[in-house]
Amino acid sequence: EIADALRAQALDLDYVPSYQVAHPKAFELANRLLEILPQGGQKEGQNSAFTNVFFANSGSEAVESALKIAMAYHYSKGEGRRTRLIGRARGFHGSGFAGTSVGGVAANRKQFGNMLPEVDHLPHTLNIAEAAFSKGQPVWGAHLADELENIIQLHGAHTIAAVIIEPMSGAGGVIPPPQGYLKKLRDICTRHGVLLIFDEVITAFGRAGAATASEKLGIQPDLICLAKGLTNGTVPMGAVAISAEVYKTLMTGPENAIEFFHGYTYSGHPVASAAGLAVLDIAKNEGLFDRAAELAPYFEEAVHSLKGVPNVIDIRNFGLAAGVELEPRGGVPGARGFDVFRGCFEHGILSRVTGDILALAPAMIAEKTHIDQLVETLGRVIRITD
Repeated sequence: EIADALRAQALDLDYVPSYQVAHPKAFELANRLLEILPQGGQKEGQNSAFTNVFFANSGSEAVESALKIAMAYHYSKGEGRRTRLIGRARGFHGSGFAGTSVGGVAANRKQFGNMLPEVDHLPHTLNIAEAAFSKGQPVWGAHLADELENIIQLHGAHTIAAVIIEPMSGAGGVIPPPQGYLKKLRDICTRHGVLLIFDEVITAFGRAGAATASEKLGIQPDLICLAKGLTNGTVPMGAVAISAEVYKTLMTGPENAIEFFHGYTYSGHPVASAAGLAVLDIAKNEGLFDRAAELAPYFEEAVHSLKGVPNVIDIRNFGLAAGVELEPRGGVPGARGFDVFRGCFEHGILSRVTGDILALAPAMIAEKTHIDQLVETLGRVIRITD
């Protein structure tokens, strides 16, 4: 169906009025995305519903764009000193300089010493001693959001533009948010006028059991970064969903002015837009978001059945994603994890390995038998791997 949509787009020769400086597919995709994004209504008298979309070409570009939007927003409000960005340890936000700077995966940073200045990081929320083998969101850890207050007191709210986090840390090891943690972050950001950005490159388009993790968890950020599932990986594309308040504040110049000096040559590319529309059609027609929500409890029970398997020290899950963490072999991080990853691959099972953490993310079209095969194979390989 995606291929059919791309072929149809190649034959679409409709002319577009010059004042749009775009094409119909990009506008259509933006409107379709807004239909599935959470519409949170009012936030302290401001409209926090998402009303606009900025297209990019990847998750990395979406993050770079969102961070620049945040800074431009404060500048437009006359608060140009708000330039500091807050990320989180073990967070991943792409490969650009800004995304790498706010990211908190050490291996992604150590070769590139010249990161952005004025960046700070929240602590991550993973604590195996307190919350090992939690099903879904752990009970322990909401208090870690209070560290944001400490960072704000250190630097002053007048210097901070935005906080960017993944609702569920993916590349950092599948770390679900503790119960109440994201709400506390939202409340702190609102209280101090700091924008909250959710990087949902992984969690959007069904992975969380809803269109977005924001919807699933009932938390309304100011900006959402999207990619990956946006086109099902068929064509490069990223996007930033923008709340009404942020967009309205940015678009305050005269009619002939450029309000936001940022963009990409291929933003909203017609082929990528056609792919995005086809993906949304498939997701809607086949009920994939609901299917993911229905499959998630079965997946949770299946993956947690590995508790007690030798060398398994933690299992974490969120929606249709899970992480199985292994005891490092002989004090050498990553050796056992890679051997298990390779053994699973040789038996027809693809996972992602981060150190000694095996990340699992079955497709939303998976059957229960596929989950059984995935978990059974992983368990068998772990048992035979020294």
